[in-house]
Amino acid sequence: MRPGEARLAIDCGNATTTAVVAWPDGRWFPLQFDGGPALPSAVYLSDDGNILTGQRAWQAAAADPRRFIPAPRRSAEQTLTVAGAEVDALDLVVATLRRVSAEAQAAVGVAVEDVRVVVPAGWGPRRRTWLRHAAHRAGLPQPRLVEAPVAVASQLLAEGVQLPVGAFFVVCDVGATAEVSVLRRGPAGFEVLATLADPDAGGSAIDDALTAMLIPAATERTSEQADRWVLTASVQAGKHALAHHPAVTVALPGGPAAVLNAALLDQAARPALDRVAELTVEAIAAAEVDRAHVVGIYCAGGVAHMPLLQKTLTEATSITPVVAADPDLAAVRGAADVGAVAVDGDAVAQEPAVVPPVRRAAAIAMPGFASLALVAQFLLTPEWMGGILGVIPATAMLNWGELAMAAVFALIACLGAGTVIASAIAARNAADRSPPGVQTGTGILAAASMGSAIAGMYAVVGSLYIETAVGPFLRWALLPIAPIIAVAAVMALIAARQWRTPHGGWSQLLSFPTTSVLAAAAGMLCIQYSLTADRWPDMILFIDITGRLGGLLLGAGTIMAIVRQPLLRLILGAPMAVITAALVSPRATGILGVIYAIAVAVWWIRQLWTRILRPHPRPTP
Repeated sequence: MRPGEARLAIDCGNATTTAVVAWPDGRWFPLQFDGGPALPSAVYLSDDGNILTGQRAWQAAAADPRRFIPAPRRSAEQTLTVAGAEVDALDLVVATLRRVSAEAQAAVGVAVEDVRVVVPAGWGPRRRTWLRHAAHRAGLPQPRLVEAPVAVASQLLAEGVQLPVGAFFVVCDVGATAEVSVLRRGPAGFEVLATLADPDAGGSAIDDALTAMLIPAATERTSEQADRWVLTASVQAGKHALAHHPAVTVALPGGPAAVLNAALLDQAARPALDRVAELTVEAIAAAEVDRAHVVGIYCAGGVAHMPLLQKTLTEATSITPVVAADPDLAAVRGAADVGAVAVDGDAVAQEPAVVPPVRRAAAIAMPGFASLALVAQFLLTPEWMGGILGVIPATAMLNWGELAMAAVFALIACLGAGTVIASAIAARNAADRSPPGVQTGTGILAAASMGSAIAGMYAVVGSLYIETAVGPFLRWALLPIAPIIAVAAVMALIAARQWRTPHGGWSQLLSFPTTSVLAAAAGMLCIQYSLTADRWPDMILFIDITGRLGGLLLGAGTIMAIVRQPLLRLILGAPMAVITAALVSPRATGILGVIYAIAVAVWWIRQLWTRILRPHPRPTP
């Protein structure tokens, strides 16, 4: 994420939708909808096909309740029947997300490119893909899906809650529905060990029980759906008002008002909250974790405000739960990395798996084409020396440095392509239970194997084409890339074990400088041309200048691989280019190729050391 770029996190719940906009410098604020931070997820499909959202949908429900959908995300069906017509459920969620997108753009001033969407941990691939499609149709960029318990855990860390590496803990996310998850904090993030959900154990179940208990006579008078939605809205408003008042009156459609107090609310909520406690016990058992090893139970969601929830959890587990600060926004704030900090000096902030940009294709193709050009020239321009026809075979004088550089470029291209593909899969396939680092590590190993296989193929094809022993070809093709393969194997292990995630993602880390590839490849091509071209009298000067120019380019490419700063490149590149230009000769081509292979290996070792093993601390905004 570029400095100053805002990020948008959305928690599209069954009853309400919340969203937070945050910046890297720590600034953040919740989006406001109809004067409040929570946008009702309910929608209303009008006669003309327009979809009303938020409070407007609830207000329109009294006019024609058949067109009112209180929880469009809760339905697992692809289509819903609304007022006798089939409606794609995706369109209903799109309307809510589109409104969130518009509010975010109005608040920030520009379109937000970094979008995170909170999803239940129990959602499978189909529902996650469904939500991604909804975000795309709403005009949002490709979102990063963050599991709700992981988001809550991230926010707990930001609030200063001590969750040491290796600790087991429980997140009870009780909003309109209930989801209880057991998590373990690993070296690189949080792992969901078990998750259980019950749609009838949250706020919606409490609202239904409270309505039936508080006003039993009203249920007879509210047979019409219009009165039912008005009554539900009144009960919800009264329930939220109890947080600030000992008792409130609840308006009833077509009848006198009723009095609601904390005792009645607890009586109505007890069955649902008892079920939440049961889910907690069952989730701990499903995770196969000893209850004595659970360091804490943390509550989030709208129902977390109720003291009865803490009481029931304590009775069931003998663990006193902790309510997250601002539990209504805990998940969405965690997804937005609001106030995220490193827990200890060795910890490195984890970056999301970033989908590599399309422009990386050019950086991958360049070393691939350079490798093919070098190996083709290597095979087609050997110098044949000596030999007696039919008696003694001629000896081929080969540019071994050109073969070494072709193998190096082939490995660079494979590593770039393999890492980009693995990073893209890890970023988009959030439904896969395997960690993204495992996919990236597998991609690095597969790419290193492919690169070494291509280098070996160059050696075998060369020996067959030149009709000589394969040993020298294998030495010059495989030995120069051996240090790079060793470094790549270490990187793959680090990615798979999730010990470190480099800033910007693995695909950015393994992006070798294209300018170095261009300069070095062009230099070696010019050197080989100068050594094998027919030296006609009128071409000698041109051929010699081409060879020295090739040496200059090869030296410049070597420095570009080692040095980053432009000024140092200029200072060190000039003497290095002069040295390599002076070395241009038939016997020194191997040395020139090895020099460049060493420079590439140094680049990879530096990347491993400075970006993973001993990363430099990032400046605090």
